[in-house]
Amino acid sequence: MPIIPAFFIAFEDLFAPAQRRAMLLSLLGTVLLLIALWFGATLLLQLVRLTGIHWLDHVIGIFGSVGTAVLAWLLFPAFGAAVMGFFLNGVATAVEERHYPGLPQQRAQSFGEILAVTLRLLVLAIVVNIVLLFFWWLGPIYLVVYYGFNGYLVGRNYFVLVALRRLDPAAANALWRRYRFRLILAGAAVAFLLSLPFVNLVAPVWATAFLLHVFEGLRSGHAAGMRMAGNGPTARV
Repeated sequence: MPIIPAFFIAFEDLFAPAQRRAMLLSLLGTVLLLIALWFGATLLLQLVRLTGIHWLDHVIGIFGSVGTAVLAWLLFPAFGAAVMGFFLNGVATAVEERHYPGLPQQRAQSFGEILAVTLRLLVLAIVVNIVLLFFWWLGPIYLVVYYGFNGYLVGRNYFVLVALRRLDPAAANALWRRYRFRLILAGAAVAFLLSLPFVNLVAPVWATAFLLHVFEGLRSGHAAGMRMAGNGPTARV
């Protein structure tokens, strides 16, 4: 399915009854994770005396706490994508039953596989967004860079997690590489919605449905292209 139709169809999926539990759980998990990040950093700054001067350490602690809160907000897209990885299967299954009833049983995934993909991209997202903070003064250019990098991170995270339900890791990564520019644009749209107040509360569930529709469209188109190229019939995974 092309990206634009998938974008709007995913909003219809958002209000399906089967999505509500995953929406609440992923939201709760993301908020708790970000609160833990903020609280831990604030507590650390209060306990560690960087200068040995009481009033100066107190000021540093206050600014550090505010800075951590800002960082937590900027990391919401990446954290939302990471937490959603643990609830993605239920959302994806509901969307498949609604739109793709003929699909065979999904590929068996281990918890370790999901955890490894999620943690690797989450760590990368934290590092990238901390580095990006040094460029906030660039104004509009910073926004372009921010959504560009987070489009890559979020798009890759959601796409790979969705793709691994049907493809082995090598095939999922190959499909990502083939269509990565299109998927980065899709990821940028997801990152934008994840950065909007209140919208970001439901965006992770929407993003799962969105990338699943995109994945099925790319997979079908890729298989059709392989057949037209004379490679013979391609079995659907």
